Amino acid sequence: MNLGEFVEPFLSYCSDMRGYSPQTVRSYSIALKALLNHHETEKRGGVTYINIMPLRLAMASLSKKTISARLSAIRSFVEYLNSYQEQKLKLQGDQSVKVPKSLPKPIEDKNIKEVIKRCTLEERVIITMLYALGLRISELASLKVLDISESWVRVFGKGAKVREVPLLTSVASLIFEYKKLQNPTTYLFEKDGNAITASQLRYRVQKAFKRQGIKATPHQLRHAFATELLKDGARISDVSELLGHGSMATTQVYTKLTSATKLQNYLKAHPLTRIIQ
Repeated sequence: MNLGEFVEPFLSYCSDMRGYSPQTVRSYSIALKALLNHHETEKRGGVTYINIMPLRLAMASLSKKTISARLSAIRSFVEYLNSYQEQKLKLQGDQSVKVPKSLPKPIEDKNIKEVIKRCTLEERVIITMLYALGLRISELASLKVLDISESWVRVFGKGAKVREVPLLTSVASLIFEYKKLQNPTTYLFEKDGNAITASQLRYRVQKAFKRQGIKATPHQLRHAFATELLKDGARISDVSELLGHGSMATTQVYTKLTSATKLQNYLKAHPLTRIIQ
């Protein structure tokens, strides 16, 4: 069986049917190219076994996170083939890799507010929406004017999932001011009728923070959004829904961060700490 002939149809399926981002599709393409170069096949009892131990050896120097992501892409590929092909396939040597979950590093609220004060109007809207709505930068780039009402924003997330995120009055006023000045036709952030790319928006965010001597990314603003909500008592299920996570397990990492913060604050504030020291 020639696996190579099914790669492009699978990538098109991921993009067109599953709604995966171009970055995810590129990652899948890299993983499958590596698979084609490093695998062995054997047919037994009507089942084709794909041995990916050669691939595991070739990936040995990569990070656990990268290996895990590539294995996940390969599993999805085989699942796709099993759904559309009469000949069944099974993977060998695809044992999961345990990836330690690193805690995100959100930007402090006071630093975000300080940067917002010194921004241009466009920068202020971009940063405020990322922080106030917890959006991914790709979601903000594709946000259309018609998706924004006075009190809600309709967000099209990963896997073509749609969610409604409440819009604060102050943020709605800021967006209104921006729309009045820029008069966007289709996308909130556009140039000549075309959406400004996620990369261009990311550059604007990084430049605004860099002027204040802070190294920051749009995703850190999303982290800050989640962390602040959980720290102030929001339910994890609600935060998970606002972030557009497919599972609350993905949101769990933020609870670990807020717990660590609470512990640090406790150790600093409790009177016995000063006595013992």
